[in-house]
Amino acid sequence: IPADARLCLRMLEAQLRVVKAQILENDRRVRASARETELGRRLMEIPGVGPLLASAFVATVADVHAFKSGRCLSAWIGLVPKQNSSGGKEKLGSISKAGNRYLRQLLVVGAMAV
Repeated sequence: IPADARLCLRMLEAQLRVVKAQILENDRRVRASARETELGRRLMEIPGVGPLLASAFVATVADVHAFKSGRCLSAWIGLVPKQNSSGGKEKLGSISKAGNRYLRQLLVVGAMAV
């Protein structure tokens, strides 16, 4: 390998080490922030919910008591099927795309992991 290429590779290696250290520090902060609140700790007890999802949920949902039920919260996030009902017949469609896309994606990935 030419000397100039080695120099470039060493510089890239140094940058990679810095980025890796920054990623580890951010992971530590996310874990700490998820463990700070009672809600975060309780959420992490659920299978498939880790520190990232718990901290995102705590940051996104200001007050869980604002929702009447879990279905209302799920509808707010966009996890419930669309309802096309008429004449007393319930027709449920696909999951709506309304709500917080990031939180919905994290919940789906966590469910698929379980």
